[in-house]
Amino acid sequence: MVIQQRLTVATRGRGTYDISAEVARVVRESRIETGICQVFVHHTSASLILCENADPTVRRDLEAFLARLVPDGEPIFDHTDEGPDDMPAHVRAILTKMDLTLPVTSGRCALGTWQGIYLYEHRARAHRRTVTVTVLGD
Repeated sequence: MVIQQRLTVATRGRGTYDISAEVARVVRESRIETGICQVFVHHTSASLILCENADPTVRRDLEAFLARLVPDGEPIFDHTDEGPDDMPAHVRAILTKMDLTLPVTSGRCALGTWQGIYLYEHRARAHRRTVTVTVLGD
């Protein structure tokens, strides 16, 4: 069986947004006991990460690292159509991931104790992001 749902995530700008509960709801409603949950973000300037969910400083440190690695306004970038964060947002999304594949066990995403699913907004301003969750299995 295959179940698919789209989620809309409203962001307030750059940062991480916990979507674990929404993904868990899709898996639970699918009634699939054993299988795979695939999560995909439909944007080139946002991504998905599986990250520490207990201590928010982990995500702040990740942002600090990416800000140093790919700073806004970097002069090597020609693609600045939407501002100084345009190309850095694309690079950040490529360096992280646009999709996640998670095991489904006993009707739930089989995440580790401290793992959470996050949409990572790489643009400075607010956006509405679309995420597709596909659950396949028995």
